Amino acid sequence: MHLTSCLVALSILPALVVGQLSGSVGPLTSHATKTAKKTCNVLNYGAVADKTTDLGPPLASAWAACKTGGTVVIPSGDYALSTWVTLNGGSAWALQLDGIIYRTGTAGGNMIFIRNTDDFELFSSTSKGAIQGFGYEFHKDKLYGARILRLYKITDFSVHDVALVDAPAFHFSLDTCTNGEVYNMAIRGGNEGGLDGIDVWSNNIWIHDVMVTNKDECVTVKSPSKNILIENIYCNWSGGCALGSLGADTAISDVTYKNVYTWSSNQMMMIKSNGGSGSVSNVVFENFIGHGNAYSLDIDQYWASMSAVAGDGVQLSDVTFKNWKGTCASGTSRGPIKVICADGAPCSGVTISDFAMWTESGSKEWYSCRSAFGSGGCLRSGSSHTSYSVSTTTLSAAPSGYSAASMKENLQTAFGTTASIPIPTIPTSFYPGATPYSKLAGA
Repeated sequence: MHLTSCLVALSILPALVVGQLSGSVGPLTSHATKTAKKTCNVLNYGAVADKTTDLGPPLASAWAACKTGGTVVIPSGDYALSTWVTLNGGSAWALQLDGIIYRTGTAGGNMIFIRNTDDFELFSSTSKGAIQGFGYEFHKDKLYGARILRLYKITDFSVHDVALVDAPAFHFSLDTCTNGEVYNMAIRGGNEGGLDGIDVWSNNIWIHDVMVTNKDECVTVKSPSKNILIENIYCNWSGGCALGSLGADTAISDVTYKNVYTWSSNQMMMIKSNGGSGSVSNVVFENFIGHGNAYSLDIDQYWASMSAVAGDGVQLSDVTFKNWKGTCASGTSRGPIKVICADGAPCSGVTISDFAMWTESGSKEWYSCRSAFGSGGCLRSGSSHTSYSVSTTTLSAAPSGYSAASMKENLQTAFGTTASIPIPTIPTSFYPGATPYSKLAGA
């Protein structure tokens, strides 16, 4: 093998042996190989780093020249994007974003939409590349705009070492993708719903070493999804991670969340639905640390924020929660264990073990369960999974071992919706004591 091929093989090796993945992830050839074949610098196609000239047409032209093998380069500098770019097709190409793209257009849709391609990489060689969405310009008037980045039907790819900031709507969506790796990213949005961090509905995806700040989804799996591994995630004043919302014909299986640190967020993990059908099976939530969150472990199949969907409920089975530590904001207002399952499709095979969380206010907390079977917390045992009404267990003493480490980058206040959000530096740590799988490219 050539050296570049060896490096690619080494880079995907961890994905072959850990978690729920079904095979290798990431691009088939390195960006160095693509760059050596052909380089298409947007400056040669009319781009100007003046924060005024529209980058859209030059980026599309550079991509057209490199889409069958090569690297499109956006060098360091400040660029304006006033017309959105859809890059549809191509193979064995990379997009090197070393500059900063500032949204100046006002359309909806997707600022950058990449679809129907394979062997693809989007990255910053300096770890300083970013897209600034200036979403506050919409949100101050209670409006929404475009997503920042959407990938659709991409195979064998990676996205890494870039920051996505203040999206007018969602920050990053992975839709019907396969064999992908997402890592070393910082996402920072306003304190408002509808500004999701990373949403994924795909197959064989590894997301790791990512920090998200927003008011909505941190890193969330939606249906349909299979073979998803999510680890070393830092939800830093966010909505928190989730599965859902789940509706008709849900199909989610073989998902692992591992090493998730959640600070001052809505929840540490939520599985949310209201009616619906289909199933969620073989999912694991391991090594969670939380501080100051409203909810902690939260399964809610009567979620009031979602309109009811036809069906008896999504069937949850073989769901494991293991090694959860830390504190919740108020154990009497919102207890750290809430497993509320659908009466028409009781949960089965739920396991809660090594769970030690305590309240930050007051001296009591509660666990609540409904139509939920398994072991741990307030779950009922037995093989007869018959629906039952809400059952509550009250704890009057702190469980042993609940104390957990904190991260130094914890935000003390949320970002609002009326002023620009600064572009963050990508962290070098995303979970206490865990070393990121890959060093920052800029290092």
